[in-house]
Amino acid sequence: MILLRPSSERGYFDFGWLKTFHTFSFADYWDPRWMGFHGLRVINEDRIAPAEGFGTHPHRDMEIITYVISGFLQHRDSMGNGSVLKPGEVQRMSAGSGITHSEFNGSDSVPCHLLQIWLLPEQKGITPSYEEKVFPRETKLDRLCPIATPDRREGSLIINQNAVVYASILSKGSELEYKVETGRSVWLQLISGALSVGETSLNAGDGAGLTEVDRLTLKVVEESEFLLFDMKA
Repeated sequence: MILLRPSSERGYFDFGWLKTFHTFSFADYWDPRWMGFHGLRVINEDRIAPAEGFGTHPHRDMEIITYVISGFLQHRDSMGNGSVLKPGEVQRMSAGSGITHSEFNGSDSVPCHLLQIWLLPEQKGITPSYEEKVFPRETKLDRLCPIATPDRREGSLIINQNAVVYASILSKGSELEYKVETGRSVWLQLISGALSVGETSLNAGDGAGLTEVDRLTLKVVEESEFLLFDMKA
């Protein structure tokens, strides 16, 4: 079964300094039909104006992944971490027993475009931790590149959840098949481009949840960048 989440039906807010789409219910956007997908709780697509951002605020018991699409993101947190992330870089925070952090556009002239993702933790109250890593375009081109996993496979970031997060950039006209193990479900979030999952077409910003399937076939209409989440059903 495929559950389609069209980009145009997502929650949307324009705060001037921030333009944000919410795939699932978040903050002032509430839709009981869209409270998440299994262990996946939040996918926000944010565009942050130059020199603006999210001031210091707390989190706990959440696995937070930030995927920078374009621009520069400046990070600081209560664990003493501070850096500026660029396109191709991925940030992972395990909020655990509690952290505070801020995220600002690290440029005075260029907007920052990113995906902010929250996964529910497998275990609550763990010691907070942070890491980041560059995943160059060539590591994602025409393949699924694990960027966050529970076991650091293929050099991925580690998350406190039985989920595997892949990033990929598929060339125009290419095709990719993915096997889904019994008891697992998949969420696909298209960042750019156009492709089809079986008979379902996806365009930039669209998402799709797949349950009770043993495999999925992606056929690419134009070069497409996306994230694929493989989770316990």
